[in-house]
This record gives sequence, C-alpha cells and structure tokens, in this order.
Amino acid sequence: MLELSLILLSFSLSPLYSDRLVECTALKRAIEIVYAATLPKASKPFVYISVVLPPEHVDVNVHPTKREVSLLNQEVIIEKIQSVVESKLRNSNEARTFQEQKVEPSPYDKMALDKDSTFRSSQSGSKSQKVPVHKMVRTDSSDPAGRLHAYLQPKPRGPLEKNPSLDAVRSSVRQRRNPKETADITSVQELIEEIDCNYHSGLLDVLRHCTYIGMADDVFALLQHDTHLYLANVVNLSKELMYQQVLRRFSHFNAIQLSEPAPLSELLMLALKEENLDPEGQENNDLIEKIAEMNTELLKQKMEMLEEYFCIHIDKHGNLSRLPVVLDQYTPDIDRLPEFVLCLGNDVDWEDEKNCFQSVSAALGNFYAMHPPMLPNPSGDGLQFYKKREPLRNLEDEEKASDDIGDDNLMENEIEHELLSEAETAWAQREWSIQHVLFPSIRLFFKPPTSMASNGTFVRVASLEKLYKIFERC
Repeated sequence: MLELSLILLSFSLSPLYSDRLVECTALKRAIEIVYAATLPKASKPFVYISVVLPPEHVDVNVHPTKREVSLLNQEVIIEKIQSVVESKLRNSNEARTFQEQKVEPSPYDKMALDKDSTFRSSQSGSKSQKVPVHKMVRTDSSDPAGRLHAYLQPKPRGPLEKNPSLDAVRSSVRQRRNPKETADITSVQELIEEIDCNYHSGLLDVLRHCTYIGMADDVFALLQHDTHLYLANVVNLSKELMYQQVLRRFSHFNAIQLSEPAPLSELLMLALKEENLDPEGQENNDLIEKIAEMNTELLKQKMEMLEEYFCIHIDKHGNLSRLPVVLDQYTPDIDRLPEFVLCLGNDVDWEDEKNCFQSVSAALGNFYAMHPPMLPNPSGDGLQFYKKREPLRNLEDEEKASDDIGDDNLMENEIEHELLSEAETAWAQREWSIQHVLFPSIRLFFKPPTSMASNGTFVRVASLEKLYKIFERC
C-alpha cells in the first residue's frame, strides 16, 4: 500500500532545489480526495507530479530539512491541478491492452542480482532499515560526468568537443590496467615496492570510489565520497601519479614525436634566463652559456640510457626529438620543456643507480603534471592580461592612464583575441584532461602515499551529517 507522498517541485530559476522530492500537504490532500471516488476503500494512490514555479513563489523554509514547501497563491494552483487530475481520471475508464516485451538481463545485471539475493539471504530474519536522510548518498561514483557542468551556461562547441575520443580514452586507460612487465632491474623493483607498501588505505578508498564534481579553482578539484566533500590538489595528485606510472612503465614506453627537434642548448638557455635575476649583466650571460654547454654535454653522454629506459631521444647533435607517453591520451605542456631539461641536467644524481632512476622519474612526473597553463585563466581576473594597452608617450599620458584605472568599459577591439583564444583552448584542454583522463587513471593505477593525508593535498570541506545538524538548529 503506497501513500501519496512524492510531490516533485522543479524550480526553474533555482538550481539548488531543482528536481528535489518534497511534500506539499495541501496538494496531497486535494489529490487524495480526487482519487477517493475512483480507488477502492482504504487504498492509497501513488502520484508523481512535477511543478515548475519561479523560486520567489515557493517557500522552502517550512521545515529544517527542506522536505516540505508551501506555495504562493496555493489555493488557485491546487484547484487547477485538482481539476486536471480529475479530468484525466474520468477519461481513463476505457479498457486498454499493453504489449509486453521480454528484456534479457545483461551479465552485469545477473551479477548484481546474485549479490543482492546473497545479501538478502544473509539478512533474513532482520528488518531492512531505511537509510537516514542525512546519510543518504545521492551520487554515483561510476558516472564520469562532472556535477558542476550541469549548472554552467553551454558554450559553442569547439574543436576539442567535436572530437568524440572519450570512449577511446576509457578504452586505452582500461587496456593499460595491466601494463607490460617492468624491466628486471632491482632498483626499479625496490622503488615500486616502496609505493605499494607505503600507501594510505583511507585515501585509496576515497579516490577509487569518489565522484568528480568539478574544478573549484585553478589548482583544487571538488570530489564527493559517500557523504563527504573534499578539495583535492590536482597538481600534487597528477605529479605523484605520473611518477608512479614512469616507474611501472619503465623501459616500455610509447613515444611522442616532436614536430621539430629541439636543441638542448637553446632549451637550457631559456630555462636559465627565466631564473636569472639580472638578465642584462654580461657576467651572468657568460655563466649561463657555460652552464648550458656543460649540461648539454652531460645529457649527450647519458642519451643511450635515457633512450633505453625513459624513451627520451637525444641525437648526437644535442637535439631532443622524442618524449615518452606516460599516460595514454595525454600530452604534457611543452611550455615547461625547458624547465624539465634543466632539471635533468642539474638535479639528477647520475652516480647512484636507484637515486638516478628516482630523480629522472620525479623530473618526468613534475613535467607531465597537470599544472595550470602559463597564460592566465581568462575566465576570472586574468582577463585583464589580454587587454591591449597603448604605449605611454609622455608624462601627461601616464597621468591620464593612472586616472583611467578601473574603467571596465572596454571596446571589443581592445582585446588580444588571438592570445585570448589560445589561453581558452589551453585551459579547456587541461580541464577536460583532468576530468576524463586524470581521475579515471587515478581510480585504476594510483596509490596515494601516506604524506598526502597531512600535506594539504586533500582537505575535507563539508559533511552531510554536520550540515543537517546546522539546518536543524536554524
């Protein structure tokens, strides 16, 4: 016997309460009266009603749990709904014939049914208890779609979205679940064993069964696990994941071919000049050239080892032409290539085998990590970076420019559209990779180290149980 208790109100302008199951006592009683003339005595109808109203016409503060609402002009609305339901019931007395279609259960459904029957048999003799509202999980961790995107305004489809490669990504990720056996090198096996023995079991469960919500800012992503909401540092997660993947794919990499060979000396000069605090000093320039030359020669000496174990190809002329595929369907930010080459030259311990492999893997992990793009994010305050600025010719222009600071009424032609388009593509590509490549790979391969539980990589920001306690006190 079912009671009339499911009245669904969809508030067209309020996404917080959209499509939530709530009760409206007056509407419930009115419909029960209509059904009383049709149904047998003591029976209750089951009714699902979707009512779309402006948010200002709905009072959701009737009950702390927001399960009950009252409506503006409630009598008029209920009368109209009641008359519509009554007319439908009057026209439904004709006999009808429905054709049945037998649906064969899939193997997955059979497995689920077997598990369910086993669970029920083990629970025989005990009453099934209803899950409390404040402990109810309303998301599915197997759903790869982000939750925030449903509330964002749709943008015109770009070339990134036209490429239907999501299935290919998931397929390739699953194919790499059991990668080729790691090279039989003791030091590499020891590094992998350290990863497998020193992981945090609690964080592993969170990452394996979490639901990706969306990006909270440029660095942190929102994740839901059970009734808890977490902020996760995407840079730290991706850096550690890439490091682990380098070790597990050791000497069994596919290759990324650069469109043009990149001279190591030029890459090193770029990285050193970026770090140079006095770029105009002649002595510093001479020192930079000397360091770049020394590191180029060092990497040319190690090119056979880098090619064999890490698929980093350097020719005899000192040109870098190939990089490894650390994660399928993902290409690193080439703007960070100079920093990576400098790290190989300065930070690798080439004398000790284990330290050498570990430091090269760490350098690759940092290079392949999903850092924010070099260009500022155009969706926030970074848009100021893409505004054209006229050169100041004299003091009067400078004073006038200072008086105009804060004027946001800019013309369309005052935006660097080409640079802005490049930035939007880079940021969209990163967010897509985080959602569809990074987190599916994390669920399959990643073992979070114990340090991530205390270094700020994960921060629990909300708990459903505590939120309900706050609502009850309101």
